Amino acid sequence: MSVVAHDLWRPSSGCDDDCLPTAGEVPTVPVARRVLRLVAAVVMLVAGVGVALLLPVLPAPERQALLRGWARGTVRAFGVRLVIKGRLPRRRALLVANHVSWLDILAVLAVAPTRMVAKREIRSWPVVGLLAAAAGTVFVDRSRPRALPATVRRLADALRAGRSVAVFPEGTTWCAGDGAAECRPGGGFRPAMFQAAIDAGAPVVPLRLGYRCADTGVGTTVAAFLGADTLLRSVARVVAARQLVVSVTIAAALHPGQDAERRLLARAAESAVHLVATAPARTRLRPVPTATQAVPAPTPDPGQELDLAA
Repeated sequence: MSVVAHDLWRPSSGCDDDCLPTAGEVPTVPVARRVLRLVAAVVMLVAGVGVALLLPVLPAPERQALLRGWARGTVRAFGVRLVIKGRLPRRRALLVANHVSWLDILAVLAVAPTRMVAKREIRSWPVVGLLAAAAGTVFVDRSRPRALPATVRRLADALRAGRSVAVFPEGTTWCAGDGAAECRPGGGFRPAMFQAAIDAGAPVVPLRLGYRCADTGVGTTVAAFLGADTLLRSVARVVAARQLVVSVTIAAALHPGQDAERRLLARAAESAVHLVATAPARTRLRPVPTATQAVPAPTPDPGQELDLAA
């Protein structure tokens, strides 16, 4: 772990190779199984081209079903099991999540096939960039902070039109390992995108993404996509891992008032994500002149867990 200077526009984590699992720490599958997973993943990515062509011409319900099905199938192809805890609200919402891996995008789309906010570089990724563009992803150029207000307006317009939007407000990936609080990006959740929810009168739904190894029963950083990492190296770790599980925990919805303060809203959402609140209760946010109040973590309801086996 290393200490990284805080940059408002280009956030970075304090992660390095020490944050990744050591050899033998995570159970692995035979080489033949890894090859089969890679082949299956390539097939799903190729199928994604067809999905990208169909999305713009399909009605909204069919578009969401197709995108959700493709994302779930791709997660399974990589040998990862998806577990969903909690329920999303039926109406449009701003979904905010912590950011660990490139797999996060697939996990969120598998739960809620929404418009995503992503860094501009993803637009050039093979197949994934094409699919992201077809799904209406809002690409952010972090080298142009002056474009941020226009991006917020686009998100607010999407929310007013009844579409949900998903954001990773930490602005970068980090290991999210146990006891690795110093690796969290400086500044926490960036508040700018939360203004879109306030302007549109939309709820904010925090999502907690976590990775664990079912064989050991503990969390793992095997899927983490760190700053110095390469995509191929990260993919190789994922397809080699045995019984890797990604969980998406849906926290209590936050309902900001029209005069809510976006910084306090961001802090409340961040607290909810890291406290892993799970009950879909309604929480009304109003301006608070002092420090942010943490959102309490309700008792999880076992009946709201959906396990999608790989």
